[in-house]
Amino acid sequence: MALWLISLLIVVALVVCVAIYDIVQPKDPVLRTFPVVGHFRKALSSSGPKLRQYIVAANDEERPFSRDQRRWVYDTSDKQSSYFGFGTDNTIDRDSHLIVKHSAFPDMTPIGENAPLPCAKILGEWRNRPHAFRPESMVYVSAMSYGSLSARAVEAINRGCDIASALHNTGEGGIADHHRHGAGLIYQLGTGYFGCRNADGTFSLDRLVETVASANVLAIEVKLSQGAKPGLGGVLPGKKVTPEIAAARGLPVGKTVYSPNRHSAFHDVDGLIDMLESIANATGKPVGIKSAVGQHEFWQELASRVDSRNMGPDFITIDGGEGGTGAAPLAFSDHVSLPFRAAFARAHRPFVERGLDDRIVFGGSGRLGFPAEALLAVAMGVDMIGVAREPMLALGCIQAQRCHDGHCPTGITTHNKWLVRGLDPTDKATRLANYLVGLRSEMIKLSHACGVPHPSLVTADMVELFEEPHRSATARSLYDVHDRADLSAEHEVAIRSLMTARQD
Repeated sequence: MALWLISLLIVVALVVCVAIYDIVQPKDPVLRTFPVVGHFRKALSSSGPKLRQYIVAANDEERPFSRDQRRWVYDTSDKQSSYFGFGTDNTIDRDSHLIVKHSAFPDMTPIGENAPLPCAKILGEWRNRPHAFRPESMVYVSAMSYGSLSARAVEAINRGCDIASALHNTGEGGIADHHRHGAGLIYQLGTGYFGCRNADGTFSLDRLVETVASANVLAIEVKLSQGAKPGLGGVLPGKKVTPEIAAARGLPVGKTVYSPNRHSAFHDVDGLIDMLESIANATGKPVGIKSAVGQHEFWQELASRVDSRNMGPDFITIDGGEGGTGAAPLAFSDHVSLPFRAAFARAHRPFVERGLDDRIVFGGSGRLGFPAEALLAVAMGVDMIGVAREPMLALGCIQAQRCHDGHCPTGITTHNKWLVRGLDPTDKATRLANYLVGLRSEMIKLSHACGVPHPSLVTADMVELFEEPHRSATARSLYDVHDRADLSAEHEVAIRSLMTARQD
């Protein structure tokens, strides 16, 4: 019998077997009704996002990051020209489009090598923390835990932050060896108290002091919630608790761990302030909080108690509802917590009204890793810009959105050895540093266009948004931005002097 005939019979037999299985299986009604051909529907469905990403979608259509945005990060990371030719392809008079209102007399302060852009405030100054400091970069890498990210990804981020003199937030997964490659750390405490927990999962101050002393920790952040899944606990399956992850998080190897949806170490605003002060007293480090914004009463009460007690957080980081996460229920990622602009305006205002905003360093995160978005956040009162998914793009992320299933093709959010081996920490560290420097450089250039040397001197009147076709308003009027206490002539002179010294 001819070889081709044998091959044909084998193929027919396989198709018949598949058809029989499809007809008798109870789970998928499409396959029961359309055996064999129903599988093409699944193939097309799974291929649809990829086809849209590379062929169908326009440059500014995709979410969470458009093709234009991804290209800007990729080119900046490669130190290639990030210029775009032939003018904008966006419709710029609608859909919340952001316009920076330039001055007729731009600032001419030179931009130094690596685009130094220090924070305008000293972290921990108002409470006289022994280890208060001025962050050398107002842009930092926001919280992403080892475990959620691969070992090589964490190492690349830490090395890149060291090159760019930027801070690296550990995320709530504790401090691993991969965090120890030179960059200053913001050690984050979540509800699981990883790295600072007792055997029963409660908070241990003694263990925290040991952890902080073991690494280059410059600040400590107590995470109340994050934008993509506020008010939601987490589960770390035992199979993911490897010896290395167990060591970083202070867990028994192979045991499933549940993180509650709120902290057990405090139960009200005064308890939160007490915990922050106890950590600061024990470590000497600046201590702050990170939170998404929901019900407004908490922020009113927090500002009131900080004012009356004259103690509390050295910094407050506001995370927008558009922030990223490895995995979350759709209802939470789409519908719980306010988007960044509204969230920051509501949380910041009570502190401005009490004259506290010049004491506390305010951070912002949630898709802010692009120059114009970052500048708007600063104009609204943000002092530090936290970026997370944008650094993942700099490491090589292709927005495959496989963060949650262990099959990330670029080796960033997986522990699959074959996939991770493709990520070179040294090369990716350089790319991340290039991105951070590039972002700072363009933020400075935009500030210069507004006539000032530093983004903190850009006011909410210098940024305008088109909320509907042909109608726009300044950020001040849209979000009821109050004048900040530190926007004074004396402050401007100090910032100009700071920027001149850093550029020299």
